[in-house]
Amino acid sequence: MVGGVTGGEARTQELNSLNFVDANILARMLRSREVTAVEVMEFFLDQIERLNPLVNAIPTLRPRHELLAEARNADSLLNKGRVPGLLHGFPFAVKDLALTRGIRTTFGSPIYKNFVPETDELFVERLKKAGAIIIGKTNTPEFGAGSQTYNEVFGVTRNPYDLSKTCGGSSGGAAVALACGMVPLADGSDLGGSLRNPASFCNVVGFRPSPGRIPRLAARAWNTLPVQGPMARTVPDVALLMSVMAGPDFRDPISLLEPGDGFLSPLARDFQGTTIAWSENLGLYSVEPVVNEVCNASRSTFEDLGCRTENGEPDFSGADKIFQTLRAAGYASNFRDEYKQHRGLLKDTVVWNIEQGLNLTSQDIAEAEARRTELYRRVASFLEKYDFLVLPVSQVAPFSVEIDWIREINGIPMETYIDWMATCYAITCTGLPAISVPCGFTPDGLPIGLQIVGRRHRDFEVLQLAYAFEQATGYARQQPGITQNA
Repeated sequence: MVGGVTGGEARTQELNSLNFVDANILARMLRSREVTAVEVMEFFLDQIERLNPLVNAIPTLRPRHELLAEARNADSLLNKGRVPGLLHGFPFAVKDLALTRGIRTTFGSPIYKNFVPETDELFVERLKKAGAIIIGKTNTPEFGAGSQTYNEVFGVTRNPYDLSKTCGGSSGGAAVALACGMVPLADGSDLGGSLRNPASFCNVVGFRPSPGRIPRLAARAWNTLPVQGPMARTVPDVALLMSVMAGPDFRDPISLLEPGDGFLSPLARDFQGTTIAWSENLGLYSVEPVVNEVCNASRSTFEDLGCRTENGEPDFSGADKIFQTLRAAGYASNFRDEYKQHRGLLKDTVVWNIEQGLNLTSQDIAEAEARRTELYRRVASFLEKYDFLVLPVSQVAPFSVEIDWIREINGIPMETYIDWMATCYAITCTGLPAISVPCGFTPDGLPIGLQIVGRRHRDFEVLQLAYAFEQATGYARQQPGITQNA
């Protein structure tokens, strides 16, 4: 004992912020053996034990003794001189929509509450190859439907900044786990905003990459509306995870050829003379005033970075019908069997979405694809003048966890459970890379995210601008009070 502090206590004090250390730093600490994989695993499992009962972000968790055994094996390999992967010894919880071999995968649905896959999703294969230890699954709404994370299997996931509010969705469990320091990195998926919305609501970073950037083993591989992507507390950590998840694979016919290690390049760059189109609502949608107030306060930050900002947006007319049609077609295709065999177990909004798809004609779908092509070309033409489009992520601030979906904004009714996410799903229709980065808080202390959209396949440039903004503002460093008070 030295100065009244035991060796064990001193070591604990030395590592007392390990749960919130940047993933890039944690990776370096593990490789250099400043910390062991066992120590890292214990810290994150302790945080899960402490906070998960309050927020319900990780409903499926493997036994501690199994995870510590894998962590000891990771340490042993490193001690034997094995070259570690980028995520060697990292605890990682996978969104409960992705297959994980030997670990229960429910898709948030009672139909699959006991389903244990025999295979991994492609990006999970890559996580394991990089040395990550899969500890369990993060919560999601049933089949990822809706930007409010609740389901009949595990219940609701709560926002750590206000437990009475939703964390968004559908990657809500992932966003909350990150915000609470229960995992260093997380994955998500995004159809109409499922990476971006929960990141906005939970003050973390969620990146929707270009379709094909992260290959998938999907049954409908040519469908470019849904993507998988990374989430983290900082932009450099998102880039680290992108370097593992991205890169070509022959099993995905639309996978892009560039290797993932390009995302390890320096993020810092000069933005002098960069042009930004600034939009409050894409010229079409109702947005809560408090959301625009917080986002607009960030405009001067981009100008301080050397950017020139101008009010403007492309013509997004028709985006609603395009997205609703193609989303419905996807739900009908993906969940036709579940609908026929277990309709009574599905939540109402999923049933509605499937039935919308079943009622479509081939002409409806063909016309939506044609209109989507026209929309893309209008936006691409617009972005010949501007380097980036910047707008709010979500149209509302985090709302009551008791509300399943927003029915009106500023007195304007929302006809369906996804209408209130139009500022995200309109961007989805373009196939352009987009990120949610923390940009401030409402007067009630609720997080708000800003959406940065880049040109076609310019994923890394989106990360660079988000990084510059993050460095200038520091909002991402603010932690929810729950992490100190629980």
